Amino acid sequence: AAGRRALGVTGERLLPLDPLPAGSDAVQLFAERAAAVVPGFAVTDANRTAVAELCARLDGLPLALELAAVRLRALSVEQLLDRLGDRFRLLTGGDPSAPERHRALRTAIGWSHELCSPAERLLWARLSVFAGRFDLDAAEYVCAGTGLAEDEVVEAVASLVAQSVLSREEDRAGGVRYRMLESVREYGAGWLAALGEVARVRRRHRDWYLGVATWCELDWFSPRQAEVAARVAADLPNLRLALEFSLDGVPGEPPEDPAVGQYLAGTLWFCWVGCGRLAEGRHWLDRALEVSAEPSEARAKAMWVHGYVALLQGDSAAALAVLQDCRDQARAAGNATAEAYAVHRLGCLALVSDDMPRAERFMDEALLRYRSIGELNSNVLMAQVELAMSVAFQGDVAKAVRLVEEVRDICRDHGERWTLAYALYVLGYAAWLDGEPARARRLAEESLAIDHSFDDLVGAVLALELLALITEGEGAPYEAAVLQGAARRLWESVGLRLFGSRYFNAPHAVCEQRVRAALGDAVYAAALGEGGRLGLDAAAHRALNRPRGTGRSEQRGGVRPAARSTHEPAASPEAAG
Repeated sequence: AAGRRALGVTGERLLPLDPLPAGSDAVQLFAERAAAVVPGFAVTDANRTAVAELCARLDGLPLALELAAVRLRALSVEQLLDRLGDRFRLLTGGDPSAPERHRALRTAIGWSHELCSPAERLLWARLSVFAGRFDLDAAEYVCAGTGLAEDEVVEAVASLVAQSVLSREEDRAGGVRYRMLESVREYGAGWLAALGEVARVRRRHRDWYLGVATWCELDWFSPRQAEVAARVAADLPNLRLALEFSLDGVPGEPPEDPAVGQYLAGTLWFCWVGCGRLAEGRHWLDRALEVSAEPSEARAKAMWVHGYVALLQGDSAAALAVLQDCRDQARAAGNATAEAYAVHRLGCLALVSDDMPRAERFMDEALLRYRSIGELNSNVLMAQVELAMSVAFQGDVAKAVRLVEEVRDICRDHGERWTLAYALYVLGYAAWLDGEPARARRLAEESLAIDHSFDDLVGAVLALELLALITEGEGAPYEAAVLQGAARRLWESVGLRLFGSRYFNAPHAVCEQRVRAALGDAVYAAALGEGGRLGLDAAAHRALNRPRGTGRSEQRGGVRPAARSTHEPAASPEAAG
């Protein structure tokens, strides 16, 4: 027998029935029901994306898909999608011969709601503030309150799982998370609004995920860095909701404290930069700075993080403006921490703008400021890596190696891997310059493997560019061009390719010149195209699993960057700062 919950009889065996997969069975069911309503309806290239999105937003629920198909008598698939914000009013008019509860989505879910106890209904309503998956600790903190004590939450959660209101899932670490289908969640949200609890429960939700973000930032500089990255990825839908509430408030009311949203957007810097989410980070940081210009420590942090993200995207003008403002405001307020970070990121801006002497001065100053306030974390170590880059690009490779070897050792002592990947990249670049291609490959591959594990696009593309150059020297020009093509595609997700920097572009240019000469323009273009079809996963796999011993092994030395007396750097946008 099929039902919404177990019968609880002796010998009963349970076989969970999940919603239809949105990408296949759900699409097929919708197409069949739609064709019965609109003869000739078919899923085509023109509507395939819209149909798939509709099925996904309806969670693959057969009843919801059937009710949506009925609406095709009057609406297109795209119009259906536009109206799903009020799905319960939209999805009615089912088969009149069916039981009444199967004629509308609201009554179908409402039937399950009526069978719940008062405590279960209250929990259902409060759980509607979550997006995606959440754990029991979060549910207990957010949902406890009048009518539901914290120690009662676990029993109510178990009951909602038993009644198929919640689904239980295990994550890779063996932890348990829960998920509510979108239609079920929206039904609960309606009840939460009727109870007048939306603002209170969303505030508790925001506070919980503010704590999650704070813990994750602190734990980023530790052996638990990979765990932090996984936790943030799992909690990202809820972190987004927390950001929305912090910056927008509830409908019809202004945000209670915009500084909380600014703090949250800034605290998640490691997610935006270290986990490949620059564009999303820029979105939230733009909003955070727009919502209030009132000076605060939270706003100062959002400012330097905004500048950091902008400069990595190649938006030098925006980065310069916000970082200079941050530095000046921090200095006026006596905020030594924000001033140190602003100076550091101004140095980073000079680095990607080809003003290496200025970058070196800023990095030296930032490191002194960090030491004076006792700051040691991934950002501080990254400042030393970036200092090493600036001196290497000026020709002092030996000093650069000493700087990053120190960073490498500190990272390994603390279990830090994200900054370690950049230190290994610099060491690999130095090994290539010194004519040690085998060592350069080992270092670049380790750097790429770490970057890939975090989905760090900036680090990954730098490592891919270096591996392309090394691969060309090993006698595999076509494969080198493929890696360049893969890097070019990934740069599109980052921003301006190689930051628009002549220094950072030098290895790419050397590689391209040699590969074009070996392959010819047509074959080179074909290889670039092949690489351009690779995403990060495929590109990393290809770069890290190339068969050894293929092609000639050329012990080509690198082309050292010219010292500052013979290389005129591009003008830095910070030159007037």
